[in-house]
Order: sequence, then structure tokens, then C-alpha cells
Amino acid sequence: MEIFHLRYFVAVAEKLSFSGAARSLHMATSPLSQRIRDLERELGTVLFERDSHHVQLTESGTALLPIARDALSRFDDVPWRLREAIGRHRPVVYLGVPPGLHSTLRERLTVFTRRCAEVCDLKRWPGGSRELLLGVQRGELAMALVHLPVHAEGIEVFELMREPLGAVLPAADFAGREAVSLHELVGLTYVRPVARMLPDYWDELEARLTAAGVHRRMTLDTGDYGSTAEVIANRGAFAISMLDPKSGMQKMRDENITVLPIQDFSPSLATGLIWRQDRTEEQPELHELIAAAKESMTEPAA
Repeated sequence: MEIFHLRYFVAVAEKLSFSGAARSLHMATSPLSQRIRDLERELGTVLFERDSHHVQLTESGTALLPIARDALSRFDDVPWRLREAIGRHRPVVYLGVPPGLHSTLRERLTVFTRRCAEVCDLKRWPGGSRELLLGVQRGELAMALVHLPVHAEGIEVFELMREPLGAVLPAADFAGREAVSLHELVGLTYVRPVARMLPDYWDELEARLTAAGVHRRMTLDTGDYGSTAEVIANRGAFAISMLDPKSGMQKMRDENITVLPIQDFSPSLATGLIWRQDRTEEQPELHELIAAAKESMTEPAA
């Protein structure tokens, strides 16, 4: 049994979905299922009851889950525990930062960086929200800014900002408009970025769009928001993005597209600060740093 077997088991146990766990692990479903079967064979017990529609933990799986989480926590803590043991004179703290961060939050982040400069070196680590959550869980990041929601065992969440979202539309068809309805989006193709670029909230948006009758989809593999704008400018398509021109997503905008509120739907994307609860209990200095981060990033920048 390898440590990755336990990591795969925990991912499936938390999602109760092999496909959902595979997405979070950035792997295909088939090899994930095979690794779980290998683990069950080595342990001599069945961990999941599964059929074509449902996945449930067995009694053995339920018993293994806290054991596996504890083992992963100890394994993932090795790097920072080693750093603590050798006693660096000036600690280095890694903070995860997602793409498309609102300019206001970036300004507040700068304030926080200056504030903690006397006690540590703050290093920003870029990544998608799911990747940053994994980094926090593994102890590679002390904390991270992520797009919410986040539901993970042992992870604390503090909401910092909520941004209204709107529809990105071709200016040629929606010039002069102040809003758009869900009904008007039904005949358009929803341009969806690659899954690794999306926060989990986009799954809720997809469900709402489908319920409203928006069924046509297009996924761009480039991860380039400029490419999304070009596709929309060609007409017949739309995307979802932040309404505020000061948003970090403003690079998607040009004279060929417009971003409008959806009058019968009010989606919003929340950004929060996350950290591992057990680490703040063991490290009082990290607890103080997170308190400073929460204060700095909820106050206007100086």
C-alpha cells in the first residue's frame, strides 16, 4: 500500500463519487477505480458499495476514513515540521492566490504583505482554487485565497468578498442594453473554460443554466480568457464573468463584447481565506498571522 492509495480513497470517500474525485485529482476515472480495487484487495475488505448511480462507504470504509485522514495529515506535514525542527531564523509563509482576483483584494493583499514583512517572508503561490485547497490540506501552503464554496474536513473558511456575476455577450447584439434575461440566453452557446480553471461554484451555475433551458456548451482548452472574448464577439455565444470593471477578469473585455447583469438571476462569486485548523492550534504565530490577514483583507487599502 502506497500513500497515494490513501489519498485516492479519501477523495472518493469525501465526494462519494468516482468521477468527482477523479476531477479533483486531475486523473481519469478508470485508473482511480483500479487503485481503489487494489487497496480493497490489499486490505482484504470492501470499502465502497457502488452501482451505476450511487457510491456509499461500507462499514470498513467508514472505519478507515479517519485513519487515512490522520495518516495523510502526518505525511503531508513532514516538510513544514522539518522546517520548524531545523529552526529557520526567518520563517517563509506560502499564501495561495487564484487567478482573476479582484483588484480591491489585490490591494488589500499588498497591505497584508507589508504588515507581515517584519515577522516573515510571504510568498504568493498561484493556482486554481481546487489546487490551492489541496496545497493547504497537504500543508504546502499555510493559507490560501480561493473562490468559494469550500467544504473540506479540517479546513476553516473566512469569506472576504462577494462579487456579482453577469453574462458576457456580443456587443453587436446587446448594445445599449442594461440587462439580459435567462430566456434570452437559451438560444446561445455557453462558453465554459476548462474544468481546472473553474471554482466549484461554476457547477451550481451550470445546473441553473440547464434548468433555464441553456443546453448548448462549448469548452475552450486554452484557458485564455482573451480567446473566450473572441468566440463571443463572433456572436451566438455567451460566458459568465464578473460585472465589476475593476475585477481581475477585466482583460476579457473589449469593444466587441458587453457584460450585463441577468435580471431574473443574481449569481455571485465569493472569495475567502482558508487554512488548516489543526496548524493554527499547533502554531500560535500562524494563528496570529491569519488574524492579521483577515483584518487586512477586509479593510480598505491605505
